[in-house]
Amino acid sequence: MCGIVGGVGQRDIVPVILEGLRRLEYRGYDSAGLAILDDQGELQRRRSVGRVADLAATMESEGLVSGLGIGHTRWATHGGIAERNAHPLFSRDELAVVHNGIIENFQSLRERLRGVGYDFVSETDTEVIAHLIHWYRSQMDDLLSAVRAACRELQGAYAFAVLSRHDAGQLVIARMGCPLLLGLASDGNYFASDVAALLPVTRRVIYLEDGDFASLRRDAVVMVDQQGEPVLREQHWSQSSSAAMDLGPYRHFMQKEIHEQARAVADTMEGALQGHFSIDQIWGAGAADQFAKIDEVLLLASGTSHYASLVGRQWLESIAGIPAYAELGHEYRYRDSIPKRSRLIVTLSQSGETLDTFEALRHAKALGQPLSLSICNVAESAIPRASSLQFLTRAGPEIGVASTKAFTTQLVALYLLAISLGVLRGRIDEEALAGHLLALRQLPGSIQQALQLEPQIQLWARHFANKEHALFLGRGLHYPIALEGALKLKEISYIHAEAYPAGELKHGPLALVDAHMPVVVIAPNDQLLEKLAANMQEVHARGGQLYVFTDLDSHYEAGEGVHVIRLPRHAGLLSPIIHAIPVQLLAYHAALVKGTDVDRPRNLAKAVTVE
Repeated sequence: MCGIVGGVGQRDIVPVILEGLRRLEYRGYDSAGLAILDDQGELQRRRSVGRVADLAATMESEGLVSGLGIGHTRWATHGGIAERNAHPLFSRDELAVVHNGIIENFQSLRERLRGVGYDFVSETDTEVIAHLIHWYRSQMDDLLSAVRAACRELQGAYAFAVLSRHDAGQLVIARMGCPLLLGLASDGNYFASDVAALLPVTRRVIYLEDGDFASLRRDAVVMVDQQGEPVLREQHWSQSSSAAMDLGPYRHFMQKEIHEQARAVADTMEGALQGHFSIDQIWGAGAADQFAKIDEVLLLASGTSHYASLVGRQWLESIAGIPAYAELGHEYRYRDSIPKRSRLIVTLSQSGETLDTFEALRHAKALGQPLSLSICNVAESAIPRASSLQFLTRAGPEIGVASTKAFTTQLVALYLLAISLGVLRGRIDEEALAGHLLALRQLPGSIQQALQLEPQIQLWARHFANKEHALFLGRGLHYPIALEGALKLKEISYIHAEAYPAGELKHGPLALVDAHMPVVVIAPNDQLLEKLAANMQEVHARGGQLYVFTDLDSHYEAGEGVHVIRLPRHAGLLSPIIHAIPVQLLAYHAALVKGTDVDRPRNLAKAVTVE
């Protein structure tokens, strides 16, 4: 969940690293640091607890210049938030390492390295990498061989870069289980955790595979595998836009990304359909043949993506008539399950690097379930590459830690999957298909209408800012939206929030309801509205304050203790996508009133590359 960036070239690497770290700060912002080789061949390191801006201010005042360096922005795992734990980590002032991931056997390695004379100054697992490579480098003639030897002893996940004063002009990087890519340019060679960090210097990139190592010099890159054999990886021209890093007229990236959802949904839908419906076009060549072999679907995801899968499960069963199940990836991997060769494994991940989801996919395949589909927002990331079919959501880069447009575009993808399987299974004829596609194409307009409710939601948010707890209720397809609303409020405003199916109120949660706990209700004008209205009456009768998101065509009215905002007309099965918008805006504006850091909530990071 940390971010690393660096390179070697003709230009001064310091501003490249600082700009790269700024673009990677969504991956962690507990501390930041960089290390360079100066003109005398000595390692220079600067670290700062807190944001990249603090590190940049230090570097500007000192004026350090170098053509060779590495940088890191940290999300703390091993060791507290303190400068001694900030990367880069040194070994005897001769070797520096920046690392993303977790070394599981660091304790045993730490004891062994202490036994041969190494002192540890940090609480991190990363320091064992630095000392272990330093030890091997003292036995070997080159840095690349030392890194390969050290990695044979490392257990866990990592992407790291190494800089040594005894190997001037060279960087070595390694990947196992965490994202890492090379950037190739005419003036040098670079590396990063995310392509966004390299866009200011190059768009020509190579994505490393697990077990890859690379030695970077100004005018050459050498790549080898775990056996030390040379490897070639495909070069890509990144289509990512630097404009995604600009706020434009918005106060925060989260607000910007909420307002980008109409476009993101339209781009995802039309990018898949391209004017007509074709299963192989939407899901990839051979998809129709693979889908014809399946008789159930298992959706694996975590966090917000899991809530999308809970909606998708219901769509798959109601539209396609196929049994569907949704599981948290980190739970599925560690329980005894019954594999089924005719099951389609669907993974959902914004980044494509979510480690618990990736490991769950690998586990599912190891059990003998070969049919897999990835729904992801980042092309060429690990999960799509490990899947037999891929669907790229076209949300564009999502910088805010709390996911918004990635969630709604995942829902579009799942709806397309449901109607695709419905067509193949003979449950959807041409007329019904035309109706589904028309409803999808009307979505962006409905989302735009929902976004226009922001001023009303902003007024509601003032009622939440001084509360310690909130309750979210929904039924059927909209219970996952209640879950998502509660998660968003927790993530960025730090208000404790829980979500329940409204029918569960009388089975326990109703004991919590009083005038001090706002109750948010997702109340679309569907067949469950009357049942939901009865649940709302249970809250109202006990003095609870209701905040109800309903539809334009519903007859549920505001009153004393009952606040109502009306969204566009009921969107049928696609209603969860519309109702996701106001709960996002409510969390955003509650956080604004409270004064929290909206884009970078405490203790969290965007890409979860550790278990």
